[in-house]
Amino acid sequence: MRDRYKIALIIVAFFAFYFIPHYLPQAAQASKDPLMNGLFMLYDYAKAHTLTCLLPAFFIAGAISALMPKESISRHLGQKAPRHIAYPLAILGGLLLAVCSCTILPLFAGIKKKGAGLGPAIAFLYTSPATNILAIVFTGGVLGWQLAGSRIFLSVIFATLIGIIITAIFKEDDVKPTESQEKIRWNLKNILTDRIFQFTATLILILITGTRLTGMERIVAFLGLTFLLILQAIYRLSREEAKAWLSESYLFTAKIFPLLLIGVFVAGAISALMPEDLLENYVGGNTITANLFAVLFGVVMYFPTLVEVPMAQMFLSHGMGNGPLLAYLLADPVISLPSILVVRGLIGTKKTAVYILLITFFCTLAGLIYGTLT
Repeated sequence: MRDRYKIALIIVAFFAFYFIPHYLPQAAQASKDPLMNGLFMLYDYAKAHTLTCLLPAFFIAGAISALMPKESISRHLGQKAPRHIAYPLAILGGLLLAVCSCTILPLFAGIKKKGAGLGPAIAFLYTSPATNILAIVFTGGVLGWQLAGSRIFLSVIFATLIGIIITAIFKEDDVKPTESQEKIRWNLKNILTDRIFQFTATLILILITGTRLTGMERIVAFLGLTFLLILQAIYRLSREEAKAWLSESYLFTAKIFPLLLIGVFVAGAISALMPEDLLENYVGGNTITANLFAVLFGVVMYFPTLVEVPMAQMFLSHGMGNGPLLAYLLADPVISLPSILVVRGLIGTKKTAVYILLITFFCTLAGLIYGTLT
């Protein structure tokens, strides 16, 4: 009964953050007041992310943590896994999930808790917002394929290098995988027919549906897949598995969601204080300062995944240089004030600081080189 209350609390909270912001005064949209702009940023974030994006992500994280055999994660993504296997798998997983830097956080927490090594988990955390398929296709269509190709190539390189460097700096304790009651046989037929895989796949489809479809199609698909998920939870999971899934989902939500809200509000408040001519004055050239400013601007001015592309188009039309533009595109989807707060809570202050510094360094360097070549 307690787990039912937990799941009800999660859903009520997300519905509240979806509907309550609609009653904020519309004047807040044009306000330069930090408080009102912070509230409107919450409104915009809640409308776009709470029900169809974050809620499925927390349930996916709960499923990974509670239901997936630990040795399967440890074997392929753990610190003892070969790099040529762990990093490509982590990057491929991120490539297939078109989510923003905040939505990826519960999934990062889930695989990390289940035994993934810090390096591959960091690579997964970096890759999905920066270089998912939709973001690259959208970038190519709007800004050109030269920029899109550079974005995906550099993102994959950066994800790998950052993961390897952080692993080298912070040594992890050896983790001995626990023995599963069932033997895992890694062939396609067994994977596709596995009930845990089917349950997790339904959750991922709900996430993709909620973030990619619009209008009535999204409503119908979202409700249909949710009904299928409920049937799977009732008839395919044991009582103990269902309880563990709900409990883990609740724990991830309670730990991450409040920090996200604080970070989004702070980002909105800070953006209201920025002068309108800031970009034109500081990122029109291709200096180290211009590229560094573009990276830091992307951290403060948080935009959901894909939104950074039309914003980049607007910045380009207002005089942003090619180098700072790429630096912004490489950094903005990956790190933001909300995600920094959450990552710090998950891996600690020192590791988070190194993660931020590495991203800032690589993105600034990439922008400087790209601006010089183009």
